[in-house]
Amino acid sequence: MSRPLLFLDVDGPLNPCAAQPERRPEGCTTIRVPRAGGTPEEDELLLRRRPLRIWLNPAHGRELLGLGYELCWATTWMADANRWIAPVLGLPPLPFVDFGDALFQERPDGVHWKTAVLVDHADGRPFAWVDDEQSDSDQAYVTAHHRAPCLLRHVNPRVGLREDDFRALGRFARSLLPGDVP
Repeated sequence: MSRPLLFLDVDGPLNPCAAQPERRPEGCTTIRVPRAGGTPEEDELLLRRRPLRIWLNPAHGRELLGLGYELCWATTWMADANRWIAPVLGLPPLPFVDFGDALFQERPDGVHWKTAVLVDHADGRPFAWVDDEQSDSDQAYVTAHHRAPCLLRHVNPRVGLREDDFRALGRFARSLLPGDVP
């Protein structure tokens, strides 16, 4: 029996990127991530700019690992989350969802560009998804296109994941009966 998936967004849930820029959130450490482009010219231009400031709470790694999920990055960081985010949180390298052509593609129905890709990636498995950009349209899409239990947990990007988020994620994971998990 496999565990449910937990799709993790970085910016918003793990990095409270909308917090007041002069006040690091309690429990967070600051990392600076150099900006990189796709070509040597882009790299040179971006390296002259200030690096990205990321706030991460190292305690979140232990919390996530203790929830009973199979963790999976669902972020535009994709593989880079294993380089920059996972070590600070004490997480092992995690699989990531490759958003491919869906990346940042706005949909006319208001469904977030990640949603359909995550449903496809879950392939019928129960999942939870933490993100700061979900809406009722995403919940409706998942309900209509995914047969297994799921939890979409919207996280305030000003504060990131909090104790009540971890409690809700834990309750959902524990609510899954052995017959519910393929």
